[in-house]
Amino acid sequence: MTVSPTGKLTIRKVEAKADFNTLLTFPWKIYKDNPYWVPPLLSMQRHRFDQEKNSAWQHMTGDYFIAWREDQPVGTIAAFVNHRHNDFHEDNIGFFGAFEVYNDQEAAHALLATATDHVRDLGADAIRGPATFSTNDECGLLIEGFDDLPVVLYPYNLPYYQQLIESAPGFEKVMDLYGWHLTLQGTTDSDKLQRLYKVIHKNNERRGITVRLPETKKLKQEFTILKEIYNSAWEKNWGFVPLTDQELDEMVSDLGMYFEPALTIFAEVNGDPAGFLLGIPDMYQALHRAYARPGKPEIVTMLQALWHWKLRTKITRIRIPFLGVKEKYRGIGVEAAMFANLYERAVKFAPQRGWEYGDGGWVLETNDAMNKLCETHNGHIHKRFRFYERKINT
Repeated sequence: MTVSPTGKLTIRKVEAKADFNTLLTFPWKIYKDNPYWVPPLLSMQRHRFDQEKNSAWQHMTGDYFIAWREDQPVGTIAAFVNHRHNDFHEDNIGFFGAFEVYNDQEAAHALLATATDHVRDLGADAIRGPATFSTNDECGLLIEGFDDLPVVLYPYNLPYYQQLIESAPGFEKVMDLYGWHLTLQGTTDSDKLQRLYKVIHKNNERRGITVRLPETKKLKQEFTILKEIYNSAWEKNWGFVPLTDQELDEMVSDLGMYFEPALTIFAEVNGDPAGFLLGIPDMYQALHRAYARPGKPEIVTMLQALWHWKLRTKITRIRIPFLGVKEKYRGIGVEAAMFANLYERAVKFAPQRGWEYGDGGWVLETNDAMNKLCETHNGHIHKRFRFYERKINT
């Protein structure tokens, strides 16, 4: 583990361009020689943290801070208020994110205290996190599953982060989220699953549930349907923040780079769009091989990632980041219909694509129906993420 520099500790707000670059590149110091961390593309990180370019910052107010020991950075944090979250949930909280730090309790506690003070000054009466920058993006602190690569949209952090946050004054667990390991092996030989699928197919006929793949020649229209369902399907989820049209377009554009028609499923009830499931190849396995880093030309990284994705694929898993059903169609089997269809298709394509298993998440610990569905499909929890919250005396 890399040792934190020594010296007097100070916390400074990111204002200069050089400090912004330090914010972006600091994770390479923390995760140096870590075999599981997947480094991001710097261009994507630059866009993500740029308050002028990232559309999420159109409804957020906040700043970034860096902890320094003398002239060496030892930690970073973002402190912000997401006004869409507060309006939607009739809440008054702030958030912290971009939390990276050496195993340095003084620095960690100072960063969290700075973030707390900052959102208090912005009018918040509580602070929650980590989230960079909402539940539509990387969020939660990894507390189980460190010896495995993260999947697309999952955060990764070192085990000591949990102790640093939980030892900070006032921070307590507020919610856990699960990552489910879903094996594709042995599915066709499982009598239990085959019996389950017969029940699901009969229920589909009785309820008028149909599932289909997207029409590749009409992707623009298909993504319009996806966007229509997205905000309504997650409307009452804990912590959910509705995406603006611009954010939805950006999300579709980002995930569209990995779009796999065989893993994208739409469900209808008597012809009415009812839900969708989006699965994608886990590009993090290819990006981990390419290993982006400061100073390395990004075109080289992208070509290497393309090689490990398309030419000599290293991708053995699929990622299921989104499965949602409109509220009026919940509880009648739409989720199960899409899940069963995904399994049947994934198993069919697995031999030529190299897929061995999938990852479904995040799933709230309180989402009993979805957790039960994953468990029924021979799944087990292999990653756990945690949100923390501290009440603020204003």
